[in-house]
Amino acid sequence: MGDYRRIADRIADDIADGRLTPGQRLPPQRVFARRRGIAPSTAGRVYGELVRRGLVVGEVGRGTFVRAAPVRPGGQALVEAGEAAAPVNLELNYPSVPGQPELLAPVLAPLLRPDVLAEALSPAPATGTPQARAAAAALLATPDWRPGPERLVFTGNARQAIAAALASLVRPGGRVGVEQLTYPLVKEIAGRLGLTLVPLAGDAAGLLPEAVAAAHRSAPLSALYVQPTLHNPTSHTTGRPRLLQLAQVVRDLELPVVEDRIWSFLQEPGDVLAVHAPALTHVVDGLSKRVAPGLTAGFLAVPPHRVPAVADAVRSGGWSAGRFALEAAVRWVAEGTVARLVADKRAQAARRQRILAEELAGFAVRSAPASCFAWWELPAPWRADTFTAAAAAHGIAVTPGPAFAVAPGHTPDAVRLGLASAAEPDLRRALRTLARLAAQRGGDRTGP
Repeated sequence: MGDYRRIADRIADDIADGRLTPGQRLPPQRVFARRRGIAPSTAGRVYGELVRRGLVVGEVGRGTFVRAAPVRPGGQALVEAGEAAAPVNLELNYPSVPGQPELLAPVLAPLLRPDVLAEALSPAPATGTPQARAAAAALLATPDWRPGPERLVFTGNARQAIAAALASLVRPGGRVGVEQLTYPLVKEIAGRLGLTLVPLAGDAAGLLPEAVAAAHRSAPLSALYVQPTLHNPTSHTTGRPRLLQLAQVVRDLELPVVEDRIWSFLQEPGDVLAVHAPALTHVVDGLSKRVAPGLTAGFLAVPPHRVPAVADAVRSGGWSAGRFALEAAVRWVAEGTVARLVADKRAQAARRQRILAEELAGFAVRSAPASCFAWWELPAPWRADTFTAAAAAHGIAVTPGPAFAVAPGHTPDAVRLGLASAAEPDLRRALRTLARLAAQRGGDRTGP
């Protein structure tokens, strides 16, 4: 019974020594058994043991692939001398600029006076305060659209705003149309609310309106969730012609829409779906990316007749914004602090895009000049999970593509790179290491 463990040990040695590289495909179990002169059942136990040790991963219909293993002393390193440093997390993606705390602190000082603090620590209604509504309306405004302050509802963060919008629109068991690749937390929100996500096809111009109509004909959709501006993870922005087509479809179907604009501050204001379908569109935004994740607020601009229902969902879900955060936000907006941070973060995103272009030149990377993230379609034979594991072995965290995929079995061989949180020298070092790792793919050969 121990024979299969000894064979697994030898395969583990080959992985640790680099004779089998991350992403390399192992032969089918029958082929492995024939080559080793063992029973197919023993081969199955060997593969099972390798999976248990975390050295390989099996994908139905695709095969078994080597994951990463620690590099042994004396083994080949992917980083150059002097480049080894602390781990770099490219999963996190919160923009922060030098001097940000010093910029934010003076505006908060008046809130610490006892008389002002007493008011700031009192509960806030879901519809916020008049000052908060005016400030949020100003942040959301574009050249063609400015929501009335009476349409604003507030939550603790933008994720809660998405949850409140969906909870107010869709009953448990209802269907929500989403892009095939979508914000991972929307999948989590749908699971908690008992909603079914329906992946909808898109193309280079964005979500296909005919895909929305076809899905609705198949079984009625209760709502649509979209990210038309700097879509996460692809960075795509839907242009006006496609938005007009999409608006026509949702109007014809009377289909409510949740429009997520959390990343829109990074580029000049563009078209908004709410302009073309105002009676159906619930616009979500927040301060976590514009300002900071630790003291934030989310907000929604909703059709006027929907304000009571969304506010009820906020209260019942326990998603209310803290009044202190709202008071701070009002001051940051009024004093111009948010505008200055936005300008600095746009400049930072442009610099990091240049680093990305330099370090991953020649690879299939999708991003945008204003984006804080990138979608990297990996070279064969890399798989998303094996590359993620290999990157982690070198101290770099990335988000595997399947985290964004809605349809089961559709696991894109890609990773998302968050460019916002790491210091720029660390970002450059990490991208350079990942480029070397991707290049060491060992062809498309099959292992032992």
